[in-house]
Amino acid sequence: MKPVVLAAAVFAAALSFAARAEQVTLTVAAFPAVDKIVKSAIPAFKKLHPNVEIKVVGREYADHHNAMVTSLATGTGLPDVMAVELGFLGRFAEGKTLEDLSKPPYNGGQYTKKFVPFTIPLATNSAGELSAIPTDIGPGTLFYRDDILKKAGVTEKDLTTSWESYIEAGKKIKASTGAYLLAGANDIQRIVIRTGLKDGEGVFFDKNNKTLVDSPRFVRSFELAKQVRDAKLDAKIGAWSNEWSEAFKRGTVATQMMGAWLGGHLQNWLAPNTKGMWRAADLPGGAYGSWGGTFYAIPKKGANKEIAWEFIKFMTLNKDQQLAGFKQEDAFPALLDAQNDPFYEQPVEFFGGQKVRVLWRNAVPKIPAIDVAKHDPVAEEVIATELDKVLEQGKDIKAALADAKALIERRSRR
Repeated sequence: MKPVVLAAAVFAAALSFAARAEQVTLTVAAFPAVDKIVKSAIPAFKKLHPNVEIKVVGREYADHHNAMVTSLATGTGLPDVMAVELGFLGRFAEGKTLEDLSKPPYNGGQYTKKFVPFTIPLATNSAGELSAIPTDIGPGTLFYRDDILKKAGVTEKDLTTSWESYIEAGKKIKASTGAYLLAGANDIQRIVIRTGLKDGEGVFFDKNNKTLVDSPRFVRSFELAKQVRDAKLDAKIGAWSNEWSEAFKRGTVATQMMGAWLGGHLQNWLAPNTKGMWRAADLPGGAYGSWGGTFYAIPKKGANKEIAWEFIKFMTLNKDQQLAGFKQEDAFPALLDAQNDPFYEQPVEFFGGQKVRVLWRNAVPKIPAIDVAKHDPVAEEVIATELDKVLEQGKDIKAALADAKALIERRSRR
């Protein structure tokens, strides 16, 4: 082989090796339906970063977050990017195991005003660190069966004026149609404890970490839930159970309060046979809140932080990607720019032609920026257990909340 040819061959081999050496595998851990959104975005991301292969590790909601708890604690099995649902965000953010995205080399603070205002405080821990970037939110919504309401002679206003009118409407619905007002009485309790809060206030703890579960807000939430149970207005079934989905298919439950994303689930797999029967409204009693929401974070011990940050920016700051997630999986965009699109004005056939996306968009500015705490999941679990004792065993409400407070404070000190 001639020297020139040999040199060219060596150079080409070197280039080939360099190209292979630059190949990066980015691991993204997510839960349904975030994992589907990520997979759909891979081709567009690879056009910008052809050397990056993306491996999506998808697990069910609980399994995903439990796995992340273990990985962050041990430093093993960590993804490069992890999706975090709002309910776990406080725990992860306060754990000091996530990158502060507000500091170099990320400098994420320059982007915070691009997102729905209430999301950034949720992602900021007590040390002022920006632990994650929001990608979607779940504006709280009252979904109701229009056909059942008409049969009962009940209006949307009857459902939404106040919690008392909501319960009274439920009595009319049950008496005339046999349908339950809602699946579980605990749905009311979860919403009422989040009603009336101002920016910066917490659901279970105040800024000094004082437990709030014996406050009038919690007493009222338990009282309303008990009124529902005593009037036999709930079907006593839990969300995501087989009985829950069957109730929607058969029309035995008239309303369901949840995030806007439930609309897609109803349409696509929970109750596709009920097309045109559902409508959406704001929550009863002037309540506004976000039901869940997803954030992307980078573990401090992650291996590919630079490209992980590029991926997070692509998924959260790119209007097209934000809208794609909304159109594909009803993941309501956290990016403000993505809330200005003709797509919102389109009538939705599943909801009888109602422009439900406009309803959700109008609700977003009214949602307070609630503070999240490390032990919120603990408090949520304890409160749920005590509410069951009230509803199932007749336990006194104030005694139940006093016991809940004592247990939460004990477990929070561990």
